[in-house]
Parts: sequence; C-alpha cells; structure tokens
Amino acid sequence: MLRLIVLLLALMNGAYFAWAHGWLKDVGWVPGTPSESQRLTQQIKPEALHLLSAAEINQLEAAPVPGLRASECLEAGLFSEAQGSVLRGLLASYPSLGQGSLSAAVQPARWIVYMGQYASPEELAKKRTQLAFLKLPFEPLTNPALEYGLSLGHFETQAAANSALESMAKRGLKTAHVVLERAEIRGLTLQLKTAQGTTQAQLDGLKPALAGKLLSACRPAQPP
Repeated sequence: MLRLIVLLLALMNGAYFAWAHGWLKDVGWVPGTPSESQRLTQQIKPEALHLLSAAEINQLEAAPVPGLRASECLEAGLFSEAQGSVLRGLLASYPSLGQGSLSAAVQPARWIVYMGQYASPEELAKKRTQLAFLKLPFEPLTNPALEYGLSLGHFETQAAANSALESMAKRGLKTAHVVLERAEIRGLTLQLKTAQGTTQAQLDGLKPALAGKLLSACRPAQPP
C-alpha cells in the first residue's frame, strides 16, 4: 500500500512538471502565460498617462491660488515714508503683482471713557463686578500703558467721549474720566489691485516690507 502511494505521488509530480514546462501542450494542457498585449489591456487608460516636464511643473506651481481673483483689491497700512519707499521699489520691480499705489491716510485719535489705573488684577476684577451691576459694558484697552484699567467705550473726539461720560454718570458711574488712548497717526496706505495670474507666493514676497501689517480686502469707498 505504501509503495502505491509513493508511486502515485511521483506520477503527480511528474505530470505537474511536464504541464508547467509546456510538454503537454499537444493534448491541450498549457499553463496560462499572459502576453504583453494582455497586460496592456489590463491597464486603466494607459494612453492618458503623461509625464510632466520641468517647465510644466513650474507652471503648475505658479498657478493662481484658488480664491484669489484677478483685479482683487487688497490694502494694508499705515506705513511711514521710509516704509513706503521700500514698498514702491518692490511694486516697481514686480509689475506682475498688479497695480499698486500708496496714498496719504490718517488714523484718527481714540478717546475713551476710562477707569483706572488699579494696583492689581484683583482690584480690576472688583471694578468689573461693579460695572456689571450697573449694566455698563466695557472693552479691552489697546494702550498697554493704561493697564490695569478699563475702557467703557472709545470715541474719535474728546467731545463725544465727554458726552458719553455724562450719560454714564447719570446711571451711577462716579470714578471714570476721559483720556486720550491713542493720538492721531498720519501715514501711507497701500492699495493693490492684483493682476491676472497673481499668486499667493508673490504676495507673500511683500511680507518683509509690510512690517507686520496684513493685506486685507479693500474697504468700500465712503460716500461723499
């Protein structure tokens, strides 16, 4: 019995060897051997494959950033005369950015109804509680020199601030007064109308000359 099993295994191994090497093709026993044409038919649209050249890669990298439209108006400021000179030079050197201009502008003075200065954050917290009891809103200060203190509103003129203080006094406010939080600032505002194809990378090249100021959408023109 054991001899029969060994003989059958030998015959099976021999038959597989002959089939794998194509010796039984005359009787129709041939292993599958896919040709190159068969492999090509298994590819998904091989004709659609396209190797990009270096020039095409550069063109894609320089493509306009989605969301940045041609002739979009951007602005930033205020800048000093020295900063304005640097910006003018950059805009002249890179006309592909678009049409840029610098114009004189004024940031008006800022007057506030002020409470302070207090000796500690704890004392400041007590004043906030008192204001909440009087239902008087307050806002953060923009001038660190006035800390610890509170602003109960900001105004472009001293007269407007005094008028607001009088109204607050009628509601029980006693320790506030009007101070100048920020003096008038004169400088230059940059306005840039981007050109067709302007990229975000090109705009980022302006950052060193923007002195920490950000480009934002131009504000609508004020009616005359």
